[in-house]
Amino acid sequence: MLNLDTHILIDFLRGRLSDEEHRVVLGDDLAISGIVLWEIAKLVQLRRLTLNLRDPRFLQVLGSLRVIPVDLEVAQMSCQLDFRSDPADEIIAATSIVHDLPLVTRDERIRGSKRLRFPL
Repeated sequence: MLNLDTHILIDFLRGRLSDEEHRVVLGDDLAISGIVLWEIAKLVQLRRLTLNLRDPRFLQVLGSLRVIPVDLEVAQMSCQLDFRSDPADEIIAATSIVHDLPLVTRDERIRGSKRLRFPL
């Protein structure tokens, strides 16, 4: 199972993944942190993302993902990372660590972490 960050999920929905990202994402079960849903809703609210959150395709993709809640263990881990970023990214990374899931991200700050695994 792989954990997708927000931008990877958005680009997956838009069909904008690189060939390698697409191969990796389609080759495994997928998960997201619950905070990703908040980030997407916020981006839509701020008009930085055009996406109908009730679109059947979005709901179908969402239904195929495991949504991992932000629990106390994830919250605590987000304060023990070896990098600093915005809180949502820290929660996404902490979710990968707590649940032992490789993280699919392009974020170089996160990719510099020695505590995370990355499938590409």
